[in-house]
Amino acid sequence: MHDKTVLPTAPSLFKLGACLIYEALVVIALSFACALAFVMLFGDATHGIKRALLQLFLWLSVGVYFVWCWHKSGQTLAMQTWQLKLFNQDAQLLSVNMAVARYALATVSLIMFGLGFLWAIIDREHLFLHDRLLKNRVIYAPRNTTS
Repeated sequence: MHDKTVLPTAPSLFKLGACLIYEALVVIALSFACALAFVMLFGDATHGIKRALLQLFLWLSVGVYFVWCWHKSGQTLAMQTWQLKLFNQDAQLLSVNMAVARYALATVSLIMFGLGFLWAIIDREHLFLHDRLLKNRVIYAPRNTTS
């Protein structure tokens, strides 16, 4: 008798890249909506303390989106579309603390010209550097298509 256990598959670089592009579009849309709400409440935020507060508000708003999605389902909208799912080292969904740590490290990666994301090119499992450090896994998780 053969064991039919299916091991998680690392996503292709194409899927990761496509997911990142889609994710950027979602973040842009979310940022526009949150910026509109901020400006409607507090007025012009093009300079001074209001500008800094707007930037912080946007970073926190995007962070809430990612942390919520990663903790509740392991998938953002883009990850659902590209059939990717995020798990911790125990094959469980991320805790809130781990999701916050992932968001913080991903932010650092973006500040450093995306180097932590480019790490996936050389990583044998195509993990981003923040996932390698936190022992998380992004896997290809195809939808169940049985009829």
